[in-house]
Amino acid sequence: MTPKTFADLLLRICDKETSQDPDGWTKENPLWGHCAVVALLAQDIFGGEILRASLESTKFAKMRSHYWNRLSVFGEVDFTGKQFGDNYPRGLEPIVRERAYLLSNPETKRRYELLAKRFKTQTA
Repeated sequence: MTPKTFADLLLRICDKETSQDPDGWTKENPLWGHCAVVALLAQDIFGGEILRASLESTKFAKMRSHYWNRLSVFGEVDFTGKQFGDNYPRGLEPIVRERAYLLSNPETKRRYELLAKRFKTQTA
């Protein structure tokens, strides 16, 4: 699977149930609130590291943080960056986070497992 194929598939499997902010999620912005669970799923597929940055001093402070991937072959890839539209937060200072950190949150774990199940169904 290529990153492009993966990104296209995300648009079909991400929805309100898998969003961290279901009230803010819309069909027009299907990646909204999906950064943590998508970063986990991308790591399953491509390996690499998960990066996290605080959104504290941005217009997206309500979301608290943003996650994306550093893939060994493709470098840094933000599969959910489009959720910010033309307002992608600049100057983010990423740190590496282990998947156990993300999965220690029961709600994130539930959303990730649902997204992973959908991914497997779509790629079977």
